Amino acid sequence: MKILLFCENKYAVDILFPLQEEADREGGHEVLWFVDKRKIPDFPLREKVAWTNSMQECFDFSPEAVYVPGNIVPYYLPGVKIEIFHGYAAEKKDHWVIRRYFDAYFTQGPYFTEHFKRLSKKYGDFEVLETGWTRQDWIFRHKNDFEAERQELLRKYGKKEIVIYAPTFSPKLTSLPTIKQALVRLTEQRDILLLIKLHPLTRQEWVDEYRQLAEEHDNILFVSDFGVTKWMLMSDVLISDTSSTIYEFLLLRKPVITLNAISKDIYWKNITDAADLCAAFDEVHHDEQLRKDMLWVAENYDPHLDGQCAKRMIEGAADYIRRLGVPTHRSLNLWRKYTSIKTFGRIDTSRRR
Repeated sequence: MKILLFCENKYAVDILFPLQEEADREGGHEVLWFVDKRKIPDFPLREKVAWTNSMQECFDFSPEAVYVPGNIVPYYLPGVKIEIFHGYAAEKKDHWVIRRYFDAYFTQGPYFTEHFKRLSKKYGDFEVLETGWTRQDWIFRHKNDFEAERQELLRKYGKKEIVIYAPTFSPKLTSLPTIKQALVRLTEQRDILLLIKLHPLTRQEWVDEYRQLAEEHDNILFVSDFGVTKWMLMSDVLISDTSSTIYEFLLLRKPVITLNAISKDIYWKNITDAADLCAAFDEVHHDEQLRKDMLWVAENYDPHLDGQCAKRMIEGAADYIRRLGVPTHRSLNLWRKYTSIKTFGRIDTSRRR
C-alpha cells in the first residue's frame, strides 16, 4: 500500500511515526511524508524517512491511504483520507466538526467512536473504525525507558516527586499568565521538582518568560528537547488547563490538576483559583473518587494500550480499499475547496505517477 503521512504541525511527528514503524515491520508498503516547511522548518526525521515539502510530489505519489492528525487535508489528493486526531480533547469544539475532507475517522476509544458513528449516520459519507491512538504504541514500547533518568533527576535535585506543567498554547485557554507564582509556591512548599514543558505553538514571549523562571529557581527545570510524552512518563503529577495532554496523563493512571479547564465533564481535580494549587496537589494523592474517575477515562477514552494501534490503522485502510476501492475525489462545496487551496496551494492534477 502507498501511504502518505500528512505532517502539518510539529506535534504530528510523534503521532505519525508509529505508522512508519509498522509499515516498515510489515514490509510491502511505500511511505512518503508530507512535511509543512512553514511550521516544521527542521524536520527531525529528515535522515530516517522519505519526505517532501511539495504538495505536487504528494499528488504525483498517488497515495492509496492518507493519514492526517489534523482537521484539514487537500481535497485533490487521491487515496483514502483518514482522520487519526491530534489528541483527546473532546471539549474543544473543533474536535466534532465534520469538514467533509475525510473518508474515514479512526477513533481512540468507545467515547469517541459512539459520537462519530452518530455523525457518520447524519452525514453518510465517511466510516468510523475504533483503532486506538498511535501515540499509545510509542508509550507501550518505551514506557520504562526513562526510569533511570527519572531517578537521576530525583537524586540530583534531592526531591521526592516530579511534577510536570504542560499548558495549552491557546491564548484564550492557557493558564500561563495566571499560574506562575502558584507554581513557584508549590516548589517551595512541597518536595517536588517542577518540569515546564510548553506546547510548540506557545507564544514566544511566554516561552521566554517561563524559561527565565526556571533559570531563577533551583527546583524548576525547563525542558524542550523532546516531545511531551517522555516527560509525562517520568512525572508523578500533571498540572495543566485545557489540553489533550490531560487525557494522555490520565491514561497512565496518574493524577491531574487543572486551572480553569473548560471541559463539560471533568474527571480530575480542577481549581478556579491558582492560590489553591498546593491544597489540590495534596488532594489528588488521596481522593478515591478522583481515582475512580481516572479509571473511567482509561476505559472509555482509549483502552487500546497493547501497542497495536498503528497495525489496526493500516489494516483498516487496507480493508476500506478492498471493499470500496481507492477514492479519487470527494464532493466538497466551493468554500471547502477554496480553504484547501488557500492553505496548501494549487497543483497540476493532470500529472499522476
